[in-house]
Amino acid sequence: MAVRLGSRTSGDDLEIQHEINVTPFIDVILVLLIIFMVAAPLATVDVGVNLPASTAPEQPRPDKPVFVTIKPDLTVLVGETVVSRDALGSQLDAVTDSHKDETIFIRADKTLDYGSLMEVMNSLRDAGYLKLALVGLEGSAAKP
Repeated sequence: MAVRLGSRTSGDDLEIQHEINVTPFIDVILVLLIIFMVAAPLATVDVGVNLPASTAPEQPRPDKPVFVTIKPDLTVLVGETVVSRDALGSQLDAVTDSHKDETIFIRADKTLDYGSLMEVMNSLRDAGYLKLALVGLEGSAAKP
């Protein structure tokens, strides 16, 4: 409730304002909107893969990285698209516009055996993609 204080000739009559001040309400709503706009993209997960931990320092990522994901059931995904291993090179050519010098980020489930990972990496090498980066979780790796 707002009260206007001022000099009036009629004495000590105080007039009550019946208007609601909505400025603080709008400020709070705008702050919440900004928080949700920043947090919403961070909450989305492309493909669920159980990544191993790594102690390597984080490297800068390009604006639009190209991810090749290997799931535990040995399905291979380029971005979010499932592809066969034979079509992996042609799918990467389509995604990267045939820029063979672009870094390909490989995400593999930690339960995957080493041979399956090497098969996919060999397919990438045969397709001409030699710049590969392995993706892991931040933190300390478990000691064997």
